[in-house]
Amino acid sequence: MRIIGHLDMDAFFAAIEERDHPELKGRPLVVGADPAGGQGRGVVSTANYPARVYGIHSGLPISKAWQLAEAARRRGRPATVFVRGSHRKYGEVSGRIMAILRHFAPVVEAAGIDEAYFDLSFTGAYDRAADLARQIKAAILAQERLTASIGIGPNKMVAKIASDFHKPNGLTLVTPEEAEAFLAPLAVRKIPGIGPKTEQSLARLGIKTVKDLKRFTPEELRERFGKWGPSLYERIRGRHDSPLVTSWEPKSVGEQETFAQDTRDLDFIFSRLWELCRGVWQRFLADGFNTFRTVVVTVRFADFDTYSRSHTRSEPAASLRLLTVEAMKLLMPFLDRRENPKHKLIRLIGVRVEKLGKDLDNKCAQAELGQNYPSPS
Repeated sequence: MRIIGHLDMDAFFAAIEERDHPELKGRPLVVGADPAGGQGRGVVSTANYPARVYGIHSGLPISKAWQLAEAARRRGRPATVFVRGSHRKYGEVSGRIMAILRHFAPVVEAAGIDEAYFDLSFTGAYDRAADLARQIKAAILAQERLTASIGIGPNKMVAKIASDFHKPNGLTLVTPEEAEAFLAPLAVRKIPGIGPKTEQSLARLGIKTVKDLKRFTPEELRERFGKWGPSLYERIRGRHDSPLVTSWEPKSVGEQETFAQDTRDLDFIFSRLWELCRGVWQRFLADGFNTFRTVVVTVRFADFDTYSRSHTRSEPAASLRLLTVEAMKLLMPFLDRRENPKHKLIRLIGVRVEKLGKDLDNKCAQAELGQNYPSPS
């Protein structure tokens, strides 16, 4: 019998801030970019549940979040607190939570900083799996003073959907016999792989729930969705055999920055590029890599036109200096007529490395972090 759990921390970043700053407890709280009085760039990373009542959610532009918060305040609702947060702190807390999970379950797949799948098949029964899930939630609460929601099902897909069913601090159990009926009334968007565009096209056909979608045969779904059709036929009936992945390596490491003001100031842009390169290099080393072959630079202009340019070296590179030089070469055409003939201001830049390797002793790579950046000249 296969029994899979999915753990999803409740409003993770915001919950950590409330834990560490008791004066914020119960207040609407948004973790993300600086809203700058409604003029800020960037997006919301996490909103706690009181802030979600205002319509604020992860991925929302921070300027829109500010507008919603101000509208609520003018209606007499509590004012929203905006904080930048600390991703280093969140990563450390995540590491401790994953360690708790591994203490209880033999196989764990970390699916993100605040979520993970874990195999409970060894318990032999769904009621015993639920008891163990309660112990996991209690251990996280005792050690980290944070709540988590857990879904338990016959596969990863059902478990993930279930973990979102009774948030916050929920526990939802779906047996194999219950899976199909559990999914039937849900919106089609709940099924992994169905995005907003597919949801809209299905809605035009009068298909809004999983139950509506079940009227199609496998052949009809193949005709509409291609190779994914037969898989979708199984998924909407609660059948999904994706295994837990316990080892994973990133295919790329990257960072990007949205500027507070659109600019073409060369000194400022290059200084930010160098800091991005340093940040990418630090993460690259932390992930155990020490060589790369491809560098990608992304530029977004003030009008939101976005372009990426890349260069792949014939031989692996193993230094922060080479990363920075390659990134500069890719960026420079966006600062003159070659890629920017209309002299548009720049809103965002990003740097990414790909084709990663672990070919060398990385002591030399670590030492490079103390060196100065190259001059743009």
